Amino acid sequence: MSTLANLQEKLVAAIADDHTEPRERPAKDAPLIAVDPIVISPANMLTASESALPQWLQRHWLNGGGLVAGVALMSVGYAGGPLALAALLGLIALTIVIAGIVRRRNAARKILTDALSLSEHEHDRLWESNESTSLLATIHDALGDITVTRDIERRIVHANATFRKLTGKANPEGLTLEEAGLVFRAATASQRQDAEISTAEGPRIFAWHDVMFRDPATGQLKIQSVARDVTEERQAARLREEARLKAEYNSAAKSRLLATVSHEVRTPLSGILGMNHLLAQTPLTPEQANYLTGIRQSGNALAQLVEDLLDFSTIEVGRFQLRPRMEHLRPLLEGVVEMLAHRAHEKGIEIAATVAADVPETMEFDPARLRQVLFNVIGNAVKFTQSGGVLIRAGLDGDNLVISVRDSGPGMTEEEQARIFGEFEQAGNVLDRSAGTGLGLAISARILREFGGALSVASERGKGSEFTIRFPVSIIAGENEQGRRSDLLEASHVLLLAPEGAASTAIAETIRTLGGRCRLIGPGDVKNLVHSAARGEDRPLTDLIVDHRMAPWYFREGAELAASGLRKIFLVNPEERNTHPLDLFDAWLIRPLREQSLIDVLSGRMRGMEKRDVLIDSPPEFGLVTPEATDTTLNVLLGEDDPVNAMLVRAMLAKAGHRVRLVEDFGGLLARAENSENRPDVVVTDLTMPGGEGAAMLAQLRALERRYGLSPLPVIVLTADSRDAIRRQALLAGADAVIVKPVDPGRLIAEVQGLSKQALGRA
Repeated sequence: MSTLANLQEKLVAAIADDHTEPRERPAKDAPLIAVDPIVISPANMLTASESALPQWLQRHWLNGGGLVAGVALMSVGYAGGPLALAALLGLIALTIVIAGIVRRRNAARKILTDALSLSEHEHDRLWESNESTSLLATIHDALGDITVTRDIERRIVHANATFRKLTGKANPEGLTLEEAGLVFRAATASQRQDAEISTAEGPRIFAWHDVMFRDPATGQLKIQSVARDVTEERQAARLREEARLKAEYNSAAKSRLLATVSHEVRTPLSGILGMNHLLAQTPLTPEQANYLTGIRQSGNALAQLVEDLLDFSTIEVGRFQLRPRMEHLRPLLEGVVEMLAHRAHEKGIEIAATVAADVPETMEFDPARLRQVLFNVIGNAVKFTQSGGVLIRAGLDGDNLVISVRDSGPGMTEEEQARIFGEFEQAGNVLDRSAGTGLGLAISARILREFGGALSVASERGKGSEFTIRFPVSIIAGENEQGRRSDLLEASHVLLLAPEGAASTAIAETIRTLGGRCRLIGPGDVKNLVHSAARGEDRPLTDLIVDHRMAPWYFREGAELAASGLRKIFLVNPEERNTHPLDLFDAWLIRPLREQSLIDVLSGRMRGMEKRDVLIDSPPEFGLVTPEATDTTLNVLLGEDDPVNAMLVRAMLAKAGHRVRLVEDFGGLLARAENSENRPDVVVTDLTMPGGEGAAMLAQLRALERRYGLSPLPVIVLTADSRDAIRRQALLAGADAVIVKPVDPGRLIAEVQGLSKQALGRA
């Protein structure tokens, strides 16, 4: 018993000492963990048993000591009887208490240690977060940007100095952005929008970006916003948009103006050129005919100006369209040269063209636009050349068609070459510049860019200029086409008596291109002319071509040459053909020379010269040809409210043998067109007359024909508006053909005849 008592006392003392030792205090800011002390001694065990024992047993026994005590009690009860059991019971109870207390204390210490450790970690993270936020705010302040942190309720938690300064809010915490004075505009993208802030210097616009994140210290969701001042950028964008809208408006206004100019200028211009043409068919004195020629040339120049302005407008607004098709190049090039030959011959200069053997007969390109380019470039060369001539060469360079226009004009400086393709730019002296608008080359360069090609110039002051037209083409040619063309004049050996110049060069090159031989003899070589003709180099001469400028020498001193047995061919300008005795020659050719005419004459298939009475200084659409009277008389209903144009078209139709009835408004035209008893055979009408819109009138006419079962009348529309949109609109509304003023009499009569035959065929 004494041993058990001593052990009990030692255990109680150890427990008491353990619970009364000084405890380690936590850090000042660390959370405190409360642990209830338990003191057990022999003096208070009974009291504890009577008062707190049930509570104590529930706390400690159930914390793990019950099982141990139960096992121990069972073992002692079997071994030592009641007395030993009681002693052992006390020892076990103390052991249970000690085990529970130690466990509680260790758990408390672990909780306290973990709490202290967690607090320090979170404190470090919070400090780092605050430091990072402060650093970013400082950087954004230096850049003039705004940074704002808001909670999930969108109230400000933190804002940098820039935000406080711009809004005038020294303490914005707790406010929403709207309460702080911000006005948000429409969002520009997801989580992006513009915010306007009214400042002392005026409203400023900021590009606002929002990002949602989770606060690492508290775990709460927050919104981080960054904004940058974009006031100048937004103002610049607004000014650009206003400039774009203004440019579009001005472009539309310019198109409307040019369309109006086209209509209002073409209408009287059509009357001027048409009346000029009719007057030229009457008996005139030479002086009167000369005056009419001046009127015609001025009218054609004005018509060309209208065309240039319309083309320039079409290109500027991006509505320019190419219409490529399979076409022959040589006839097109020769036609342009012939149109400009009269102007060149009036100035006493030559103009000629030659096409290389490798250029096929058929190629794909837009003939109307290429004709326009050639007319502008070659016409420009003729205009600036006062002596010498203009030589045009065409050939292939790979898949590109290359046409060079070489003149002997005054040439250009480098500065003039740099600006010659600009709008309303011209080179030369004041007199030269006053002869045009400076749009022809600019439009030609733009057209060739649409072709995928280019227009370039090489020039030297005092030595002339060479313009080069280059663009890709699709070549459709037979395998042996080039070979056939290069052998066409294989049997010809020609002696050409002509001055050096563009015309003689082109003729010699063309003969050689076609497989023949040509020797050029100029005025300085006439002494050796007979000897050369007799010797004939390596084979006999076959033909002699005499330029009309060499005719005086030929008629005076060329008797031996005339008797040499060579076939003699006279080359003459169309203006000079009636001033020379042509019956002294075997055949005749007209300059500028056509390739086919040269082949026919040298091959013996043609003796006379081709007729070229219509050589006028204008594009082909302004050519006026007197129509011949036809065998078929048609009833034509003419709608025209302009008295001059009405008289002009009526005279054209009457000269062709047709009967014409005139109406001056759409109402009268519809009334006569639907009259089944006296219906016209053809309707020719202007697109702009009183009584409505031209397209609406056409649609109404076709609707009336369908309603009453009438056969559709052929309708030819005359318009002073050359825009493609107007043409398409008229055709879609029911027109059969559209003719742009000034009206070409030949085309008008041809359309009337062709459409009337189609109508009779359908009937």
